[in-house]
Amino acid sequence: MAQGRGWEGAVLKLMRAKDFTLTVTGAEQVTPAYRRLHLTDGGLLAATGVHPTMWVRLWFTNAGRPHQRAYTLVDPDPATGTFSLEFALHEGAASDWGRAAKPGDTIEATVQGTGFAEPAPAPSHILAIGDPASLPAINSLLDALDSAPATIWFEGGGDDLPFRTDPARHDLRRTPRTELIDRVRTELPALLAATADPYVWIACDTRTTRALSAYVRKDLAVPKERTHALGYWRAG
Repeated sequence: MAQGRGWEGAVLKLMRAKDFTLTVTGAEQVTPAYRRLHLTDGGLLAATGVHPTMWVRLWFTNAGRPHQRAYTLVDPDPATGTFSLEFALHEGAASDWGRAAKPGDTIEATVQGTGFAEPAPAPSHILAIGDPASLPAINSLLDALDSAPATIWFEGGGDDLPFRTDPARHDLRRTPRTELIDRVRTELPALLAATADPYVWIACDTRTTRALSAYVRKDLAVPKERTHALGYWRAG
């Protein structure tokens, strides 16, 4: 399946990535700019297993060239071989496919690079920073680490996004994109000082993720094993 995928596909093949064909079975327009697709997994979950924040690489065609983007599995069910994917709709080949996909459509997916190491000791407080692209992963993280309270700084998106937060345990701080870094720098230190075993999880655009990850590890001296940082997309 790596043929026709350029150098990225060749590298993934050398790394023993596994390929699967997903089939769309239904769709929900959650908001005008956010769409959920339901899919059968083509044997993916049985072959790879499931872990929190698990993601796959989907392959699209962009101006005649292969193009891959990562998406987090939503409600994966190994018993039925099904899961959903959520698309924050904007310009681009991935959003175009997600916007138009209908039952019976198929797409190729590759599993390589995904993983989750549960922090030990268990978090006494989760401090998560994300945006609509990483919302499915945030929901999965909160489900997996459900014994800890969480503070979530979330940039952008409408009020009707499908958050799975519990107001009794989760403090959701909606933040304009231009203010996110400054707000986290202002508010995070006190929260870190007030908890014994924090876990800082960052998944925004690449530039924001790098800036905040460097701040957390270098300026605030949070140990590497108590942080996770991954750039989910590249700002233009």
